[in-house]
Amino acid sequence: MRFGVVVFPGSNCDADCYHVVKEVLGEEVDYIWHRETSVAGFDALILPGGFSYGDYLRTGAIASLSPIMPALIEFAQKGGLVIGICNGFQILLEAGLLPGAMLKNDSLQFRCLPVNLRVKAIDTPFTCLLQEDQVLTVPIAHGEGNYFCDDEVLEELQRNRQIVFTYCDREGNETREANPNGSKANIAGIVNRERNVLGMMPHPERCAETILGGRDGYYILASMVDWFKGACR
Repeated sequence: MRFGVVVFPGSNCDADCYHVVKEVLGEEVDYIWHRETSVAGFDALILPGGFSYGDYLRTGAIASLSPIMPALIEFAQKGGLVIGICNGFQILLEAGLLPGAMLKNDSLQFRCLPVNLRVKAIDTPFTCLLQEDQVLTVPIAHGEGNYFCDDEVLEELQRNRQIVFTYCDREGNETREANPNGSKANIAGIVNRERNVLGMMPHPERCAETILGGRDGYYILASMVDWFKGACR
């Protein structure tokens, strides 16, 4: 399986994603500079975290207009696997591949800490190795991770089971206290209706090895490999 890690000016988690795919998952991976116009030959694409274009204008807004994006959008529309992490999630929203928008954290503070996530859907390529209602611990690092959508979109997300991860406490309760940014309905990650595009604010690549204090994030990225190879379909 060949992964591509898209690199924008200001990306700072690209090397982390590259390391996990190559050294932990043992899969082929290459960087894709944002000025490229083709993603031919790749089986999955990762939009990593960081501060693309310095987060000027709006987070992810300028990156969503990069030369690579038309090819990435076409790749996603044809069923290719795409995961956007943190700033990558913001870019997917700005590009229209996922519904909703990101606001500043309701605390108006940059939040960097491990959080608990409740797995809400396991019928996706990103969660097929997990259990429904399983609680994961994955770190966040963002200032604008407050997911927002109107009530009509929220109802659609709930109806189609597109909410994949929610912020919760250690027992899996989706409480206000467990929500680190004010995200609507405690949403931490969603997929598109076709379920091949995932956006999530927490960083699975930062907790994919035991040496980092936990490896819950490993199962999110490893799910993509197993799904692609038909092991969990």
